[in-house]
Amino acid sequence: MSSYDSNTSTRKIKVLFLCTGNSARSQMAEAWLCALANDNYDPHSAGLEPKEIHPLTLQVMNEVGIDLSRHRSKGVGEYLGKVHFTYLITVCSKAEEKCPTTFLGVAHRIHWPFDDPAAFEGAAEAKLQKFREVRDAIQQRIQAWLEETHP
Repeated sequence: MSSYDSNTSTRKIKVLFLCTGNSARSQMAEAWLCALANDNYDPHSAGLEPKEIHPLTLQVMNEVGIDLSRHRSKGVGEYLGKVHFTYLITVCSKAEEKCPTTFLGVAHRIHWPFDDPAAFEGAAEAKLQKFREVRDAIQQRIQAWLEETHP
């Protein structure tokens, strides 16, 4: 279901990106959809077990000119049964496994599994590189999805 924005007189496609913590992947996906899509989209993100946004998420998104400093981690309960989404996109396997199979108010459900950069073990520079890899993979997937669904 789409929402109606009376200021622009256009229907916006609501998208919810869901992961476990809403600290990295789903935050990146929400920001990328906002940056790459036109005003026809209303992106949101949430986590099943929300945690504070990871500092490296903020850093790597800032590197590409996207400021997440005003974002906050949100739990799926903020939306469950309250907001109708055209798309629910899970961006991690744990969220896909634990998310209810019937999510009231969701028209389409999609699963895009991305590695969890916060779980990556290694030196600081290697960890930062993993966050960049995931950031770029999410950007590419969203660009491809936009071309597939709304050319």
